[in-house]
Amino acid sequence: MIGLVDGNNFFVSCERVFDPSLEGKPVAVLSNNDGCVISRSYELKALDVPMGMPWFQLRKLVDRHGIVVRSSNYELYGDLSRRVIAVLREFSDRVEQYSIDEAFVHAAISDPEECLRFGREVRKAVLEWVGVPCGVGFAPTKTLAKIANHIGKKTPGGVYALPADPSPVLERIPVGEVWGVGRRLAPQLEAIGLRTARDLAEADEDELARRFSVVVARTASELRGVPAVDGAAAEPAQRSIACSRSFGRPVTEFEELRQSVALYLAEAAEKLRSERLKATSATVYCQFYPEYEPTRREGGADSVLVPFERPTSSTPELVKRTAPFLEAIFRRGRRYKKTGVILSCLDGDDGEQADLFADTRKEERADRLSAAMDRINGRFGKGTLFSPAQGIEKPWRMKRSFLSPAWTTNWDEIPEVR
Repeated sequence: MIGLVDGNNFFVSCERVFDPSLEGKPVAVLSNNDGCVISRSYELKALDVPMGMPWFQLRKLVDRHGIVVRSSNYELYGDLSRRVIAVLREFSDRVEQYSIDEAFVHAAISDPEECLRFGREVRKAVLEWVGVPCGVGFAPTKTLAKIANHIGKKTPGGVYALPADPSPVLERIPVGEVWGVGRRLAPQLEAIGLRTARDLAEADEDELARRFSVVVARTASELRGVPAVDGAAAEPAQRSIACSRSFGRPVTEFEELRQSVALYLAEAAEKLRSERLKATSATVYCQFYPEYEPTRREGGADSVLVPFERPTSSTPELVKRTAPFLEAIFRRGRRYKKTGVILSCLDGDDGEQADLFADTRKEERADRLSAAMDRINGRFGKGTLFSPAQGIEKPWRMKRSFLSPAWTTNWDEIPEVR
């Protein structure tokens, strides 16, 4: 069976781990630059505050209902997510992380009662060891596990195992709520009479593939309990690592743009090294706003792919190799709202061809320097040691007016027990 473990209101739950005063209160976590609501406590949902409500609208309700607002603390959420995955790996040697708050756990269990027992143990361990409540759903396929998890979150124990015949359950699930269908596809399926998950499960696969896509046909197959991919297949190796952020204000100067790219390269490279990977190329992209005066110009984005002669995970090397290409895509006079980098990776040394004329001593020095920086930042807090290319003041950084402390990633902000 496959179990889907999903953190309940994950960002809010992470905030509550280190601030118990938030328990029982309506809590909202805002998106980049405190734009809109992206995570809600159950108490906030009870006030009919929808997901995606803009902050300027929510602000009017804060005092009236005692709403607590937090900016997205990605460092905290990412660290607690890693801890949750570590706990799950204590129970299974096959854990596939699907998103920051979701992971599939493969268990050699078929009996529903045994699944419920196993799920309760997992849920209890995550709650006690990390502090994050979660729901767990078991089913033969990932698509059905998604449905089981959705039901499990609404049950008192937080765990649910789909019965051998899931038809009565699927009959109550609108087709638009099936994983992989979505709002755009749902009306098309409903137009041909497929209104529930059961309708989709019983539809002809060949007809679905012909009228829609192979993906839809595979979804129908998974709803019947047939995995779309062989369960014994190995998990694919990670092939890319990305890092991006929106600016706290429009950026027009090239130097600030360059600093942001250097910072995101450093953050992506640190993750690269933690996974023991090396980058074979980097894609840098910059998004800019539309303009309305003095003439109308559309918004958009520019990007550049920078291939490397030799794979690397060194931060200075990544910054050095991408810097000459950045100015080529910079548009003077445009107001930029976001930059980002994507590192394409090799899995360790696989596929890397040795260069007879490469200066290996220089590469080794660069690797040792990066490793030393990682150790220092790991011991004294993220950002303790950084490259001057990332800038000192960073006035362009994302606005987070309601940011909670970096409880687990900064020595200066670690909570004290008195």
